[in-house]
Amino acid sequence: MPGGLVALLDDISVIARTAAASIDDVSVAAGKASSKAAGVVIDDAAVTPSYVTGLDPKRELPIIWKITKGSFKNKLLILLPGALLLSQFLPSAIIFILMLGGAYLSFEGAEKVLEKLGGEKHGKTLDDVIEDPAKFESQRVNGAIRTDLILSAEIMAITLNEVAAESLWIRAGVLAVVGIGITVVVYGAVALIVKMDDVGLHLAERESSAAQGFGKFLLRAMPWLLTALSFIGTIAMLWVGGGIILHGLHELGIHGPSDWAHGIQHAVEAVTGGLSGILGWATYAAISALVGLAIGFVIVFLLHKVFGFGHGVGEGAEAH
Repeated sequence: MPGGLVALLDDISVIARTAAASIDDVSVAAGKASSKAAGVVIDDAAVTPSYVTGLDPKRELPIIWKITKGSFKNKLLILLPGALLLSQFLPSAIIFILMLGGAYLSFEGAEKVLEKLGGEKHGKTLDDVIEDPAKFESQRVNGAIRTDLILSAEIMAITLNEVAAESLWIRAGVLAVVGIGITVVVYGAVALIVKMDDVGLHLAERESSAAQGFGKFLLRAMPWLLTALSFIGTIAMLWVGGGIILHGLHELGIHGPSDWAHGIQHAVEAVTGGLSGILGWATYAAISALVGLAIGFVIVFLLHKVFGFGHGVGEGAEAH
């Protein structure tokens, strides 16, 4: 009996060590995958505040919470099972899904660039008369969740591509960790951003001169922050979209574009000494962004001018 108990305890310890190792594998893989998806995450965080811009401040946090719940459903109930089934039975399709998402990101980024340059705007704006606020809010939330589905699909596809060689359970764990973690980070940050002006106004009304000064700083910084986020989000979309397409072409045997971009990266690294790592990465990112911009321009031209389609899946997503 003691021997059986010792054996049982030994088995439990082995299982515990295995579980701990699996958890460690999940955390490491999730961290790696999250870094690869960083560009899409930046875009997600940059896009989302526009859904509540101009609406009743009392509705900002409830709207963000509705979008957050929709994002959890997108990632955990739709995309995670779909990604696991795909990786188990049709893993070769992952690269094509990634490239499709890269093309979409390039299209969105190029469209934003054209709009900033004075081109035609697409989707509803806050300049339109809002006759039914509840209906308008519902449309905003639904539009945000649809756009989140696209961005989340790209995040999950990037994640899945990073852990394709792992076991089914590791893949499932990594997808769940990345999905939950990114959702919490993105929408937590969005909630802080959209309430920053309220915090600033509250502090500006305090008696303390230090609080008043900081509050006024927040109020002045809010428009600049939203503008910076929009700019960063656009660059991130183009960089990630172009980079995904370059990588996808390389995986499909078309090595020229990727080899050319990496050749320029290595040339920059060879002449920049101690800054070679940073400047080399920045060079490749810039080339990827230009590739994404060129591809995006072509898609915008085809959709809007040739086929006469309006804004894509995320129509109404942004308050231009």
